[in-house]
Amino acid sequence: MKRSQWKWLAISVGFSTLALVLVLYFTIDETTFEYLKKLKPEFLILALGLHICSMCFWGLRIQKMSESLGYKVKFTHCLNMVFANLLVAAITPSQAGGEPVRIHELYRADVKLGDATAVVIMERVLDGILLAVIGAIAMLLLATTWSNMDLDIATPMMIMWAIVSVFVLLFIYSVRKPEFLKHLLKKISKIIGKRWNPKKLNYYMEVIDLEVDNFHNTLVLFVGRARMGLVWGITFTALFWFSEFIIASLILMGLGEKPYFIESFIIQIIIAILMMIPLTPGSSGIAEISATSLYSLFIPSAIVGVFVVLWRLILYYFNILIGVLGSVVIVRREMIFRKLKKTKEKLIDK
Repeated sequence: MKRSQWKWLAISVGFSTLALVLVLYFTIDETTFEYLKKLKPEFLILALGLHICSMCFWGLRIQKMSESLGYKVKFTHCLNMVFANLLVAAITPSQAGGEPVRIHELYRADVKLGDATAVVIMERVLDGILLAVIGAIAMLLLATTWSNMDLDIATPMMIMWAIVSVFVLLFIYSVRKPEFLKHLLKKISKIIGKRWNPKKLNYYMEVIDLEVDNFHNTLVLFVGRARMGLVWGITFTALFWFSEFIIASLILMGLGEKPYFIESFIIQIIIAILMMIPLTPGSSGIAEISATSLYSLFIPSAIVGVFVVLWRLILYYFNILIGVLGSVVIVRREMIFRKLKKTKEKLIDK
């Protein structure tokens, strides 16, 4: 990584560490140590194993969606790009910053740039749709106890689900009417860019036209000849999010608490959406504070801090570790590739 990237990684880890120290400071008491004596490490090992499985589901999603477009990409290559993507996501604002890495790695696997972009765009679209569907199902399952829930948690649940649902509905409509999406984005850009230079605004208008067309062509591609890729994409997206969301429940069980499966699913959706807002590198600090605030509504305050630390160790710090390993593999390959290229050029010159 470049020096600037190491700096952002340090900032991201610093934010997260500070948040975790504060959470522990305000939540640990005598009862905490009683809970720790009853800790069941097998559940924590299972949670880590499930997280690794979710990375495999992500790699399989990329492989199968690429295969539907006529490309054969090795699973190990797809898995490594997922790992490297995790490191970039940890140093960019929000946790949705690894797309360029995945596009680059697909391109290195001889996938055309347009098709590689199509695969990555469709991944994000499927993520949005699945989050909305999971949220709707979870809230329906909670309907009988909804009136007994604290308003502090019920309100953000409804707001977050409504936001995702609106985006999904806009997406569905824009599939049929791409001009509507262009008009909407241009209108938003004009409001935001009132003080911009006219040339700059015109440039963004052209970019919007180009990107919306690319987006629409991607959808047409996967609904048409690559529809099996869409089926595989939906399947592995569902497996990915299910396995990621159940990790928190396994950690709770490891701490001797009830798993709170449905409640935890909804809270994980809220946190996932909050972590997509570009506020801090890798959403560090935001994830810790959000999880502490929401989970403290139904689990004992004595173990909230420990729970959040274990949750972030698996879903953030472990991601950085495997992300570094994945990036090292890519950097090493690129160095060899450049060396071979220079050698070839020298032989041609002779």
